[in-house]
Amino acid sequence: MRDMVLIALYAFAGAATTGLVGVGVLRLIRRRSLTASLGVVSAVGVLAMLAGTLAVAWAMFLSPHDLSVVTTVVAMAAVVSLATALLLGRWVVARSHELTVAARSFGDDGGFTAPSEPATAELAELSRELAATSARLAESRKREEALETSRRELVAWISHDLRTPLAGLRAMAEALEDGVAADPDRYFKQIRTEVERLNGMVGDLFELSRIHAGTLPLTPSRISLYDLVGDAVAGADPLAREHGVRLVGDHVEPVPVEVDSREMTRVLGNLLVNAIRRTPADGTVVVSAQRSSDAVTLSVSDGCGGIPEADLARVFDTGWRGTDARTPPAGAGLGLAIVRGIVEAHRGRATVRNIPGGCRFEVTLPLAC
Repeated sequence: MRDMVLIALYAFAGAATTGLVGVGVLRLIRRRSLTASLGVVSAVGVLAMLAGTLAVAWAMFLSPHDLSVVTTVVAMAAVVSLATALLLGRWVVARSHELTVAARSFGDDGGFTAPSEPATAELAELSRELAATSARLAESRKREEALETSRRELVAWISHDLRTPLAGLRAMAEALEDGVAADPDRYFKQIRTEVERLNGMVGDLFELSRIHAGTLPLTPSRISLYDLVGDAVAGADPLAREHGVRLVGDHVEPVPVEVDSREMTRVLGNLLVNAIRRTPADGTVVVSAQRSSDAVTLSVSDGCGGIPEADLARVFDTGWRGTDARTPPAGAGLGLAIVRGIVEAHRGRATVRNIPGGCRFEVTLPLAC
């Protein structure tokens, strides 16, 4: 028993000494290739066994013949181990290099194609993560491009919409100043109308900027959906009468919702004004509400004839106004963007889809607890 303990101690001492030296070498070459590190690890394993064997042989006074046999066996094992480690290291380094080359495409177009050659489980997992990240980056680039396009269109349209009333205001002001206005009272009324229009555009821009900045102040309160829809319909009724459009409320139940009544009234008002302006005379705009287990969906259906399928995804984008036939001259393409921003601030969602003869805008809100 005592001899076995001594053998174990001598073997451990020799192997531990070799292991400490190996740790020091690995620390020195930690910035070198993986092939070198694998070679050192393999060498440490073989040399640790050799050192332990030699220590035991020296302590137990083995014969020179037995010692040479053991040394030869360990040496052959060392050659095979080092060769295997070098081959493994070169293979892993080659796969890593292929992965590096594939990852460089992130800086070009955001695409990523995993190497076709098989790799280790860790490199395969890294490839999958890079592919997922590539997909997210591509989606982010598309959103950024769409947002930039919307911003450019918004600037162009706002510039045009501002230039027209400003030119009219300037002409009317000059006519009044020169005393050549045939009907000054009509000019004053028109100036007031144009100023109110400009004030509305500026207000929409300010509201939209707060939505995009995430600083839209909300004061939620418990309110009946019936009252909310009733107020919005009453506010839009004069415009409906002016355009000869029937405004109908259909199955609106007194369901409680937790919303900012002022902002949500604006949402419904924007949707109703949109629907009325795009519905021909003698048409009908229908407001309805459907309750589910945990949400309520408000819908506004019009008779606009439908929206082209290619445009459905852009309806709520900032600055989108569709074709000239669907866009009133005063529109700046901000109303629906404001609708989506306010609804999402209430943890809801706004969608649109075509129906026979027109389209339906839907606002889904969570029910009050």
